[in-house]
Amino acid sequence: MIEMDVKPVKSRDLALIGYDHATLTLEIVFRAGGVYRYRQVPESVYHALMAAPSHGTHFQKHIKNQYPYEKVS
Repeated sequence: MIEMDVKPVKSRDLALIGYDHATLTLEIVFRAGGVYRYRQVPESVYHALMAAPSHGTHFQKHIKNQYPYEKVS
């Protein structure tokens, strides 16, 4: 079972970011709609995303198309 630690973020594109440490799953809720889960994301990548000055830019450069994902809603 996935237990997300979900946090709202100030971003033009991203609304919420969640991470499950046990399964290395990153969940992104987009402001325009859609929830995506990225698998096999190292914890260091999650922490870098949360610390980035622009969450959306960091996501585009370092996560999108880098990890397997699925749309969950």
